[in-house]
Amino acid sequence: MDWFTKFPTMDANSLRDLKKAIDEGFRAFTRAYGDGIESLFEPLQHFLIWSERFMTKTPWPIILILIALVAWFASRNWKIVAGSMVTLLIIGYFDMWDDTMKTVSMIFVCTVLSIVIGIPIGILMSRSDRVQNVVNPVLDVMQTMPSFVYLIPVVMLLGIGKVPGLIAVVIYAIPPMIRLTNLGIRLVDKDVLEAADAFGSSNWQKLKNVQMPLALPTIMAGINQTIMMALAMVVIASMIGVQGLGQPVLKAISNQYFTLGIFNGLAIVGIAIIFDRVSQAYGKRLQKHREIIHG
Repeated sequence: MDWFTKFPTMDANSLRDLKKAIDEGFRAFTRAYGDGIESLFEPLQHFLIWSERFMTKTPWPIILILIALVAWFASRNWKIVAGSMVTLLIIGYFDMWDDTMKTVSMIFVCTVLSIVIGIPIGILMSRSDRVQNVVNPVLDVMQTMPSFVYLIPVVMLLGIGKVPGLIAVVIYAIPPMIRLTNLGIRLVDKDVLEAADAFGSSNWQKLKNVQMPLALPTIMAGINQTIMMALAMVVIASMIGVQGLGQPVLKAISNQYFTLGIFNGLAIVGIAIIFDRVSQAYGKRLQKHREIIHG
């Protein structure tokens, strides 16, 4: 009755050989194509280095002014601007300014990359049910796979450093961008699309002048979620060399430094709140604008 009480499994030797074959195949792939793949990401590395240098080398008052201008342009709300400034001043006062700027630069690059990759994929999904059926399971895997697992193939291919961490963060954070772009375009009122067809609009004109503007609030929600997930991945990405607020948190976990972990964790929370409030306010402004224009 062993077959009834014990689940049937693959033979231990066969399972070991299978795992060994897969590992050796991936190592062979890494040795053969690792350098070529690494060279493809050199522009991304330069962009990340430039962004980090700008955020860390620019005098802090200028950075504060720039962030205040961005917050005001997006929200038109003095409370959000003042809250952002106070949060950043407190973070700087507790000697976390440089790490915060490195984290902000990483999130900025991740967000730009997610937008550049995610919006075209979301558009393709919205235009084809077949593409949606293919991409959705991939997104399901990306969102449910434990985040530590992303680090293994990335490190084997590219080693330790900023770019592997950036890639791991983007893989973890991009699914909401793709899903909400697809959803926003699919939710555009069919009557509006029929009116565009009646005026002789081409598919490109409908996408550019009708679907994308009307879907923009939903797309902004996707950007908001991507930023939040990228910030959540910062601590894990610090394990493979990503500098910023994640490294002190990792150090605090390793050495049981309670205060160091709490302070840097609260700094990450503060940055997340700033991004969240600013992006949500901008999304609401877009929603009000759409209601005024289209009734």
